[in-house]
Amino acid sequence: KGLSVVVTAPEKEVAMNYTRTVKDRLAYSIAVLPKKMLPRFDSGTQRRRYIRDTTDVWAPVTIGAGTDKQTITLTYFDFNEQYGRGKFVGINGEQASAVLNTIARIGVIDKQHFGGNSWHTPYGPICLHEQYIAQIGLAINDQTYLKGYQQCLDFYRDNAIGPDGRVLPRWAYSNEDAMPGKFTDKGFYEAQWGYLLDSNPDIVTNVSELYDQTGDISWVKTQQQSCEKALDWIINRDVNHNGLVEMMTDSMQQKRGSDWIDIIWASYENAFVNAKLYHALVLWANIEKQLGNIAKEKQYNAFAKKLKSNFNKDTTEGGFWDKENKCYVHWRDKNGSIHGRNMVIPVNFMAIAYGICDDAARTKTILDTIETQMQNEHLFFWPLCMTTYAKGEGNDWQFPFPAYENGDIFLSWGALGVKAYAAYKPELAVKYVKNVLAQYAKDGLAFQRYGRVKQDGLGDDILSGNSLSIVGLYQAIYGINPLYNRFYLNPHITNELAGTQVRYHYRNQPLVIDLAMNSYSVSNKQFKITDKSDFGFFCVKNDLAYFNGNSENVALKIATQSNLMIDIKSWNRDLYSWTQSSQDMVSKKLVYTINQLNPNRFYSISINNKLYQKIKSNGNGTLVFNYKTSKDANEIVVAGK
Repeated sequence: KGLSVVVTAPEKEVAMNYTRTVKDRLAYSIAVLPKKMLPRFDSGTQRRRYIRDTTDVWAPVTIGAGTDKQTITLTYFDFNEQYGRGKFVGINGEQASAVLNTIARIGVIDKQHFGGNSWHTPYGPICLHEQYIAQIGLAINDQTYLKGYQQCLDFYRDNAIGPDGRVLPRWAYSNEDAMPGKFTDKGFYEAQWGYLLDSNPDIVTNVSELYDQTGDISWVKTQQQSCEKALDWIINRDVNHNGLVEMMTDSMQQKRGSDWIDIIWASYENAFVNAKLYHALVLWANIEKQLGNIAKEKQYNAFAKKLKSNFNKDTTEGGFWDKENKCYVHWRDKNGSIHGRNMVIPVNFMAIAYGICDDAARTKTILDTIETQMQNEHLFFWPLCMTTYAKGEGNDWQFPFPAYENGDIFLSWGALGVKAYAAYKPELAVKYVKNVLAQYAKDGLAFQRYGRVKQDGLGDDILSGNSLSIVGLYQAIYGINPLYNRFYLNPHITNELAGTQVRYHYRNQPLVIDLAMNSYSVSNKQFKITDKSDFGFFCVKNDLAYFNGNSENVALKIATQSNLMIDIKSWNRDLYSWTQSSQDMVSKKLVYTINQLNPNRFYSISINNKLYQKIKSNGNGTLVFNYKTSKDANEIVVAGK
């Protein structure tokens, strides 16, 4: 069972506090105030939302004499009915749900501060250079998370992005992690380890992926100018015009970081940052198209194309592909020297998962090489790198290998790893998801990282990124991809997972996703679509839309007041066929619209092997015809001549 608490206090601010008592009980308190509560320690150097071992966090508030009225409503509910995730086959569903309900949310401090580090970290850092915070929402699947993160990104837009477009990469309770003088009164700062430039593409990626989940185009338009500024700032760092942006340092000898792996001295042309930039450009270019800015769409697509081309070149030709070590390197210094040749996992996973590497032979080589070493070392999860960085490529205490960012296991790259393997060998993707769930059963994933030698939990923090393998399970294996104009299903399941049924909320509409081998279905209370490959589903009352493959354009639209189940059999330029049935006792009218046909061409429509109608598509390649529902299954074939 669950308990819902709703406080109604018109024109007042409501604050709620949850804490565990010394007697191990849950204490819950509510404050109704005339204005927003502020942290007790809120100054130019302190912004504490949490202090370990005390509840003395908030400054006192003066409440004047008078009469206040508030209503507190307590409601019990069935947790499984309201929040149940469905039937998991081959995966421990209770563990997966628990990870998403706890670990995945631990980086949320309040509606202005979402990140990967947990709220109880001593100095409370938030890394804006993490591209997966919105992605976590895909698997949490809670509208409250999405709404809160919208407010958070609005706060970042207004306070973390400078007039020139530079995105400050971190926020914290205090300034101890900041470069001297490089912090704001709101708590955003440049990190002491170096200028971490992946914050610029990452904020754009998070805006883009959150928009896909909400479909709120009016909101994303409020982010347009800031996202353009962020992208333009980093694009302009390509001073040699080769499509690869340069960092603030030219050499590892300067001993400054430039990305999430912040105490490895990546400099000049950094594959890690450029891979993230490619991903952000592809996502944002599509949004520019939707917002009608075709010039910007073309600019970002052109830069992404050039970046991809040069990224894939051999290191001898100015790219990142290392022929000798069969992997993408981490960076190249301005003098042309190559660094990070040690199979850096995030770089190589991003190259594959983000579509930069579309060479099947390279993909196979990278993933097979990683898996061979994983088996040799009996590692339960992918480390940051497979072998050691060279001496001098990182902070001195990173050596000898393995140590921290030079070889330890961080779970935050799980969704990328799962996606990279899901399209190649899904059974390996599933293996590492199950490994993480097994680790959760042992220790609750309550650590920052895991050591390479003992695979023991380390670090005085809990990262929300520890949930990302389960996010990858949802997105890449189950294929759940909410997009701005459709629910896109693209599964990569194994026989072990066949029979899985996922309950999912898309735009406040409950869906059921059924997954069998080569047969995938999405349904709501009125409609159901089944296909043997990936497809898109969207409906509003009495209107059903089917999207073929990953196309963002509607292939088939059906308008009806009936309930309807359709099973796609074939969908190509000359033959479109499906079976359909209805549970309605009374026959009802169906209006079909088929798009993307050959324009001005005759098509024959057959129902149950009998010619029903001949019709000509219009100049846009669209045809419309009517039929009636039947409780018996009907086979409909539309064939071109």
